[in-house]
Amino acid sequence: MTLPIIAVVFLIFLSLAYHLYGGWVARQFQLDDSRVTPAHTHEDGVDYVPTKPFYLFAQHFSAIAAAGPIAGPIVACQQFGWLPCLLWISLGVVTIGAVHDFASLTISVRHGAHSIADITGSLMGRTAGRAMMSFIWIALLYIIVAFTDITAGSFVSTPEELSGMNLQFHPGGAVAAASVGYMILSVILGLVEKYIKPPLWLSTVIFVPLTFLTCWAGTYFSHLFVFSATTWGLMILAYCGIASVIPVWLLLQPRGYLGGFVLYSALALGVIGLFFGGYEIKQPAFTSFNPLVGGTLFPFLFVTIACGACSGFHGLVCSGTTSKQIDKEKHMHGVGYGAMLAEAFVALIALAVVMIMAPDEIKGLKPGTIYGRGLGEFLTLIIGKENLAFAITFGAMAFSTFVFDTLDVSTRLGRYLIQELTGMKGKAGAAIGTIVTLAIPALILVTMKEGSWTKFWTLFGASNQLLAALSLLSITLWLHEQRKRIAFTLIPMLFVLVITFWALGDMTWTQWQHSQGMDIALLNSFASLSLLILAVYLIITAILKVKRK
Repeated sequence: MTLPIIAVVFLIFLSLAYHLYGGWVARQFQLDDSRVTPAHTHEDGVDYVPTKPFYLFAQHFSAIAAAGPIAGPIVACQQFGWLPCLLWISLGVVTIGAVHDFASLTISVRHGAHSIADITGSLMGRTAGRAMMSFIWIALLYIIVAFTDITAGSFVSTPEELSGMNLQFHPGGAVAAASVGYMILSVILGLVEKYIKPPLWLSTVIFVPLTFLTCWAGTYFSHLFVFSATTWGLMILAYCGIASVIPVWLLLQPRGYLGGFVLYSALALGVIGLFFGGYEIKQPAFTSFNPLVGGTLFPFLFVTIACGACSGFHGLVCSGTTSKQIDKEKHMHGVGYGAMLAEAFVALIALAVVMIMAPDEIKGLKPGTIYGRGLGEFLTLIIGKENLAFAITFGAMAFSTFVFDTLDVSTRLGRYLIQELTGMKGKAGAAIGTIVTLAIPALILVTMKEGSWTKFWTLFGASNQLLAALSLLSITLWLHEQRKRIAFTLIPMLFVLVITFWALGDMTWTQWQHSQGMDIALLNSFASLSLLILAVYLIITAILKVKRK
């Protein structure tokens, strides 16, 4: 089987799934544009802002499609082969991931754009709601730590394939400069949209080309942005702190919109590479059920790929920021279900990138390096092999852009949770919630070595998918109370629960055995155990709730 055939079949499958299964799920929710959404009833110009669906789709897509659907498939393919990865991405996204996102967005809009944790509290009781908030907050900390470390590493490193070239710029510094320019451009777009209000097409025609121009400009200012990984990590966290408290129209919306076009461009390059690159598949279709690293295929394939097929973090975005911007209910099908299918295509491109490289060729390379190299190779099909250095830099910049979009959204969501848990309102509550959320990641980043994200990745994946299962648990309970069908959320919830409990149980014991005092292994072991305890409590509470009914 060739890459073009795989891509065609995959895209046809996703298209049919959106219209057939996604349409059926939409009918179960009985979407009705006559219902006034929270974006209108609570409009405040800061968090609650009615947004055009195309603009919102780009913002939502860039927020959910971060390093997860890129790093996960690359790592899993090296461990288990490309065929198990392709099957899980395809079936998982249609029946679990997209359903979870769509349902999380719908239940939030129907509950005044409250978070999934707050909704859990209204369904199961205040204590259950606080347990869910605690679970989510711990999961967000792992997202922030892992993604900040990945991004900081991309700002200081020189890809192996460029190390022997006589470059006139610092590759890592160029990526950092382009990323900073992208953020500044996003703020300018936000101000233009807020106060000048030009047609969206005009803003798009002007600002999207400027976004790509920043990548080229980054190569000229690269030496101004050469810092250590720890310094970059702390500066990234500082940026997240500021971004989490300013109005969504100033940064989150425009940055997400422009980031969406970076994603679209990455997808377009992926299509060009898949169909016109003439690449051969060099990775094995299947390696082993029990490879030397990464654990057994069951359950670790599913938690390693994580966001490419199913992600609890998406439910936080859906119920934390996106639900506050939905203009009409029928937009939720395209934004909720459709954006997750688009993320699956991002995962396919990442999988294709590693499939065309021989195992020995990429042994020991970071996922971001592999992705940047692959995307750069695809880009040279257009701009020529002589521009390989710029092309690979663009690939790395695209990767860091995806991660940035998730980092500040995660911080904003963590701030929301702290405010809900403590009842602190206003600017003071927002500031305290942000500081508390970022303090632990900052401490970890200062004390650990560069590249330690690998020690957090599997736990991030498992906690992320267990969060999806718990969100589906609350959604199933809500559907049951509404006297609606529940099988389409109940069955995925049970499958993901079994897989993630299996993985977290294994990690709790394994990390405990490998710990040497107060180290990362011990921290991971305690975190895994805490997540399992919180999940068990929520499951028991839900069962008792149904029995009482």
